[in-house]
Amino acid sequence: MIGFLSFLLVLTSVLLVVLVLLHKGKGGGLSSMFGGGVSSSLGGSAVVEKNLDRLTIVCGLVWFVSIIALGLLLKQTG
Repeated sequence: MIGFLSFLLVLTSVLLVVLVLLHKGKGGGLSSMFGGGVSSSLGGSAVVEKNLDRLTIVCGLVWFVSIIALGLLLKQTG
């Protein structure tokens, strides 16, 4: 179980770094390279940006839960 949570933690950490870098910043960011720079003129962000936001939030929640679970497991065994 500890091995799985450690793997999940590393995977979500790397994924979070990539997802944050893909977000559109003030200068366009890396997301403009992958088609995320096209935004709708009807206000708000593009569908791609909204989906990227949702994916980043879900990945952050999985990362947070794995940190807590790993800490509790290591506290019990330690």
